[in-house]
Amino acid sequence: MTTPSIEFFVGIPEVLSDVRLRTNKNTGVHNVVMIFERLNALEKLNSFTQQSTGNLHLIDEEGEITVKPSSTKMIFGGDDGDDLKSVKCTFEVEDETHWERVMRFLHRYADANGMGYAESLQPSES
Repeated sequence: MTTPSIEFFVGIPEVLSDVRLRTNKNTGVHNVVMIFERLNALEKLNSFTQQSTGNLHLIDEEGEITVKPSSTKMIFGGDDGDDLKSVKCTFEVEDETHWERVMRFLHRYADANGMGYAESLQPSES
């Protein structure tokens, strides 16, 4: 059985801190925002020694899901403003079959990493 992992760079798994799921009521397009407090790919210059395809790879026992992020935002802070605080990676899922597959991955990842799931009381994006 494969341990679920998330990779920006081949062979460098990242640790997901939070995930936010939204559905546009008008279009039905699902929006996934993955939040990372740090990136293993940036530590020790891993990003310069490993292959990147510009995609995000979600890997589990069913195989690999490759998604193209619609945005990746790096948030910096600290006294000099150069300490990485978090990275927000956003991608969209239009097809319901793909959405179901992403959700299976997220549940496996959560189970493997002791994460919980909570419904938000906020309305979905319009």
